[in-house]
Amino acid sequence: MDSLTEAGSEDVTKFLPVNSRLILGVRYNAKTHEMDVIFRTGEKYRYKKVSRSVYEGLLKVESMGHYMHKNILGRYDYERLD
Repeated sequence: MDSLTEAGSEDVTKFLPVNSRLILGVRYNAKTHEMDVIFRTGEKYRYKKVSRSVYEGLLKVESMGHYMHKNILGRYDYERLD
C-alpha cells in the first residue's frame, strides 16, 4: 500500500493526489474539519479546524506551495502523523 492510499487512524478517506512540487496528496474530513497533507518529503501532517473553503481553495490554486505558506502554515494547529 503506498502513502496516498493508506487509511488514517480514524479516517478511511483516501488521499487525493495533487499536481504540486511541495505536496503529494491531501484529504479533508468534513466532520472534524481536519485536513491531512502528505508532503513530497514523505511527512504527513493533520491541520485542525480548517474550513472547507480553505481546503477547496488549496485544490483550485496554481501554486499549492504558495497557498500553504500564505494561508495554512503557521495559522492552524497541527500534528504530525506517522
